[in-house]
Amino acid sequence: MSGVSTPAFPAPTPAAGPAAPLRIGILGCAHIAQAFARDVTASPAVQVVAVASRQADKARAFAQVFGIPRAHGSYEALRADETVQAVYIPLPNSLHAQWAIQAARAGKHVLCEKPLALNRAEADAMFDAADAHGVYLLEAYPYWFQPQTGALVKLLQDGIVGDVRTVQASFGFTMARPEGNIRMDPALGGGALLDAGSYPASLIRLVMGEAPTRVMAYARWAGTGVDIALTALMRYADGRTAQLSCAMDIANVRRAVISGTQGTIETEYLNHTAEPGVPHPLGFLPSQMRVRRGVANTVPFETICSPPGSGFRFAAEAFARVIAQRDTAAIARAAQASRDIATTLEALARSAREGVEVAVGA
Repeated sequence: MSGVSTPAFPAPTPAAGPAAPLRIGILGCAHIAQAFARDVTASPAVQVVAVASRQADKARAFAQVFGIPRAHGSYEALRADETVQAVYIPLPNSLHAQWAIQAARAGKHVLCEKPLALNRAEADAMFDAADAHGVYLLEAYPYWFQPQTGALVKLLQDGIVGDVRTVQASFGFTMARPEGNIRMDPALGGGALLDAGSYPASLIRLVMGEAPTRVMAYARWAGTGVDIALTALMRYADGRTAQLSCAMDIANVRRAVISGTQGTIETEYLNHTAEPGVPHPLGFLPSQMRVRRGVANTVPFETICSPPGSGFRFAAEAFARVIAQRDTAAIARAAQASRDIATTLEALARSAREGVEVAVGA
């Protein structure tokens, strides 16, 4: 079939990992940083050895909760910490490029939350810095590393649904308290497209294997100036199409439909997954993916089951393994995907602002 990309690298099993754990420092103490620390604590492949905050007392409290050996009162101090091999960046979107580059210059590998960058120029600068200093930079979409994603890619590579013609992917949620939320601040890289839309954009890139050639996007705008919702059509040179939708003011929705010449795949491409039929203490849900191996509506959907777990842990363990194995090919594949995603998001934002179809990368 045409286009399908392989995952950056397969998700490791919970027991997998290098003999010596990768020593990670966390920049920031926000909710997502807490979730990351919580989920990787039990991993034999990764050890969180430091955390930093611009408020020393906050870093100390964070370290105490998660049993982290060192707490720093500045990001600069963690950057200079020689015991830290890699840095996890869960900062606001507007700070990703600055601190990924700073970490790379200090010889630290970087696992950076999505979206990697605000635009393609930032993404290029980040990868250039990593290359120049001999370290690895990886964008951290947790679902990328889920076993379910590996199963999805195998279905596509095996031609189970034939040639993919179109993908529809969405992600939306409701903010409990929009006032003061960084997602509502354009100066911090807020807005539905970067915060939520980067997920369907990345899923579409995974399936299509390349960036689209042209996009047309429509947005609803909040009073703060960010897009509260966005819907887009993406066109490819070979005639394939994709539809993307995202919002920050709707009931939670996260779903993709991949339509091919010989079948269909439906998935929620979840970040974190649980065992079916067993309530999860953190509210994780079972992995959900269905495939129809045929063109008629009388062909029943088959449920695809995959091993469950935290996407944060899967991502951190995969990153540790790639560093240990010096798997530059895997990093190069992931880097190209991230560059394409950044280019696409930039084109979508421009199209929504200007109300015109935009050539991607122009």
